[in-house]
Amino acid sequence: QVQLVESGGGLVQPGGSLRLSCAASTSIFNTGVVLGWYRQAPGKQRELVASINGGGSTKYTDSVKGRFTISRDNFKKMVDLQMNSLSPEDTAVYYCNTFPATIRPWGQGTQVTVSS
Repeated sequence: QVQLVESGGGLVQPGGSLRLSCAASTSIFNTGVVLGWYRQAPGKQRELVASINGGGSTKYTDSVKGRFTISRDNFKKMVDLQMNSLSPEDTAVYYCNTFPATIRPWGQGTQVTVSS
């Protein structure tokens, strides 16, 4: 069973930055697998924020373009999300998974709170 462990969240002021990391317990990081970061804000559905394929091509939801950067290290089996210029609208629990999300259960996520 694959286990996903997200870390790096916290409380940050608007305009600040955080770097999230996700480690997997087994190799889902082969080059054929697209990896993604998702988030779920209170009262909202979970949404895909960013994805990265094995070749390093990335996609972002419009609201984070130019502010977030996803990266992966297949050797270390980690996928990171660098978040800059954070706003209160980015407050959510952030999760990693494949894209489409096939790993169950989801990890525990990491809470990101943007507030002054």
